[in-house]
Amino acid sequence: MQKIKSLMTRQGLKSPQENIHDLSPLENFRIPSKEELRELREQPTDPQAQQEIINSIEEVYFSSDSFDIVKYELEKLPPVLSLQELEEYRDKLKQQQAAVSKKVADLILEKQPSYVKELERVTSLQTSLQLAAVICTNGRRHLSTAKEGFTQASLGLLANQRKRQLLMGLLKSLRTIKTLQQTDVRLSEMLEEEDYPGAIQLCLECQKAASTFKHYSCISELNSKLQDTLEQIEEQLDVALSKICKNFDIGHYTKVQQAYRLLGKTQTAMDQLHMHFTQAIHNTVFQVVLGYVELCAGNTDTKFQKLQYKDLCMHITSDSYIPCLADLCKALWEVMLSYYRTMEWHEKCDRGEPSSSSDGSNVMDAEETNFDRNYVKKKLEHGLSRIWQDVQLKVKTYLLGTDMSNFKYDDFIFVLDIVSRLMQVGEEFCGSKSEVLQESIRKQSVNYFKNYHRTRLEELRMFLENETWELCPVKSSFSILQLHEFKFMAQSRSPSVSPSKQPASETERTITLFEQYCNGGNPFEIQANNKDDETEDVLASNGYESDEQEKSAYQEYDSDSDVPEELKRDFVDEQTGDAPVKSISRETLRSRKRSDYCLNKVNAPILTNTTLNVIRLVGKYMQMMNILKPIAFDVIHFMSQLFDYYMYAIYTFFGRNDTFESTGLGLSSSRLRTTLNRIQESLIDLEVSSDASGTLTAVEERKEKVPTPHLSRLVVLSSSSTLYGLAERVVATESLVFLAEQFEFLQSHLDAVMPPAKKPFLQQFYSQTVSTASELRKPIYWIVAAKAIDYEQMLLLMASVKWDVKEIMSQHNVYVDSLLKEFEQFNRRLNEVSKKVRIPLVVSNILWEHCIRLANRTIVEGYANVKKCSNEGRALMQLDFQQFLMKLEKLTDIRPIPDKEFVETYIKAYYLTENDMERWIKEHREYSTKQLTNLVNVCLGTHINKKARQKLLAAIDDIDRPKR
Repeated sequence: MQKIKSLMTRQGLKSPQENIHDLSPLENFRIPSKEELRELREQPTDPQAQQEIINSIEEVYFSSDSFDIVKYELEKLPPVLSLQELEEYRDKLKQQQAAVSKKVADLILEKQPSYVKELERVTSLQTSLQLAAVICTNGRRHLSTAKEGFTQASLGLLANQRKRQLLMGLLKSLRTIKTLQQTDVRLSEMLEEEDYPGAIQLCLECQKAASTFKHYSCISELNSKLQDTLEQIEEQLDVALSKICKNFDIGHYTKVQQAYRLLGKTQTAMDQLHMHFTQAIHNTVFQVVLGYVELCAGNTDTKFQKLQYKDLCMHITSDSYIPCLADLCKALWEVMLSYYRTMEWHEKCDRGEPSSSSDGSNVMDAEETNFDRNYVKKKLEHGLSRIWQDVQLKVKTYLLGTDMSNFKYDDFIFVLDIVSRLMQVGEEFCGSKSEVLQESIRKQSVNYFKNYHRTRLEELRMFLENETWELCPVKSSFSILQLHEFKFMAQSRSPSVSPSKQPASETERTITLFEQYCNGGNPFEIQANNKDDETEDVLASNGYESDEQEKSAYQEYDSDSDVPEELKRDFVDEQTGDAPVKSISRETLRSRKRSDYCLNKVNAPILTNTTLNVIRLVGKYMQMMNILKPIAFDVIHFMSQLFDYYMYAIYTFFGRNDTFESTGLGLSSSRLRTTLNRIQESLIDLEVSSDASGTLTAVEERKEKVPTPHLSRLVVLSSSSTLYGLAERVVATESLVFLAEQFEFLQSHLDAVMPPAKKPFLQQFYSQTVSTASELRKPIYWIVAAKAIDYEQMLLLMASVKWDVKEIMSQHNVYVDSLLKEFEQFNRRLNEVSKKVRIPLVVSNILWEHCIRLANRTIVEGYANVKKCSNEGRALMQLDFQQFLMKLEKLTDIRPIPDKEFVETYIKAYYLTENDMERWIKEHREYSTKQLTNLVNVCLGTHINKKARQKLLAAIDDIDRPKR
């Protein structure tokens, strides 16, 4: 095949396939020419033969246009070419081509008539379209001419005329609308002026005028607007009616009633009025309580507004309870007063209003008016009890919404007085006995006193734990009778004051509260402003006590608080019959203080803020005891617990030290230890957490106890520069002593109200508790004395001294000077402390006594540690001790020197004989076994034999055996 292609190339011929590709698709299937047709006609015309030739064509020729015929035929050539075979095969292909061409020509000739016919239809359609285009063009030209020449001008004139007529009608309508709109503005002005009758009258007239022009759509809308305005007037009228419930105004209410008459809704107005009163009660109490709840919460959270009134009452704090109750009653009083004045208006105005008419409807109008009057009268009378019942329920919900068992006494009495005044209002309002209020306040009264004392003890513990034990500045003339809580003691001696007021108050009460405060004022405001006088009058008759000026028996005072200002309020000149007694008491106290350690200090009582609060609380308890006499024993028992807890706290904070108590020096008497143990067992809760498995009785007993107080971290008792908190110890201890003195002063008053069967309890309290308060000084100041002097250093210095000298010494040892320097330093520190706090003479004496006693016992202990001692050494001991006494007497005024004989006797025992020593050992059991043993071994061992020494040691052992 390659040879044939190369041969065709040399001859400049193209391959049949290339020729085919050069031809367009139309040329590949062109119509045969005349010569070709002639040749075709020369071919046999046997259709069957032609069909057979066409059928003999291979299928591959009909497969696709992209079929490569030349390539296909060349690939079919045999390897060895034969010219004859090739020519034969060529002739065959030409026959096939001729048959196909003839077939195509036959098909063309067969379809030619249809083609010619369709071509004629297309030509005819084109001619018709050209004619239509010419007709349209001519029509548009003629229409444009007509528009410009006639139609536009004539129709424009008609349109303008029609528009003119419409505008004239519109102008007339606008003038009408303008007039009605001006009337609408006037209606708004009248509503703003609250001229409701005039507004309703004008609105009705406008509706009548608007009905004349109802065929206009705009007037129809305006008429609807007037109807809406009338409804709006009714709504504003309803709002105006609701304002009557809180602040009744005669002129305002008269306008409202006239407006409702014009509307013909007098009965509806009365129904609405009662609904508004009911709603006013609810809204008033809710808003008052909500205001206090949000004020106490201190935020703008809206969650409280979604609460029910009952739940809202539970969020009232104890501090805001009484002001809220007072405001609640004030607001409810305004509502009831408005209802009272509403009834009064109807009684006066309806009675004097004429019911005549000049037309024929006179009888019907009179009957309707009388019916309305009777309806209003019955409705108002029936509403009295309904309004008061709503008031009671609201106040009851408020009273029971808070647990008043923890209230202060004055506050609770104030609540009782407010509720009592409210019940008086209810009785005058509708003749009710206020059973609902009585029951609610009874429940609160029953629960009140149960937790009162428990709360006071908890507060006392809080004060003690936060107390910094700094001096509370009071005047030197301070007396508990100057405190407001104890003024009742002077008032109780002049009972004629209160009864003298009582008849006057009864005779003056000839008019009701509604008549008295009809034109202004509020009975609950007067109650709040004149509380002291009113409650004193009330207490004289019903057995209750009150105290408004001092709001709290317990207020939190810090060391830098404004206590002096508060005390200034309490310091008043007492010019009563008690003056001589009080002056004697103060003179006694002054005489005790004249010889105090620091003479430049004013001899004012030493007490703290907590002490002052306890005294105030004692005064409050005594008020309760005098007023509520059946519970006098319980009150005195609770008063004793206040003193017990204060005393136990002072001991726990400053006096408890097992190390020093075990010295056997008798610092705490058996009576004091017994008292402290009793307080701890009966009053102090020593358990850390409650035992859930405990019995109910055990749990109840624990509720009556108070946890042990803990000293404030601000109080430092470990600094040597402040003598280990001596200032705080003095203030604490002496405040307890001062408190005990006040209890002694009140003993006669307590004994007078104590039931005879319970008087032994009071006597035991004074003899075993109050009188032992001063005994706490010894253990408390002993701790300071034990740390103020370095006794251990003195023992070390004494141990370095050589006592077995052979000659009499004229110079004392160094340890004496060291000890005296310690005392001088102690004296300087004591002076520094006295600049802050006055140190009473008895306190300074106890401190010096403790220090000297400890020093002397340390000296004896140092002598007892001596291993070798001669007669000259014993003389040196006497010299040292005499030098110590001589210098010590210059530092202190205490005479005699404590435990002086204790040292001298021990030194002198060196010179005793064997028999005298045995008797001396049995008589002087104040010395320790070690001291006695050293005395026998070291001092006597040089001039007694071994048997005698064993005998003496056995005697010492016999003495020590019971101590074990």
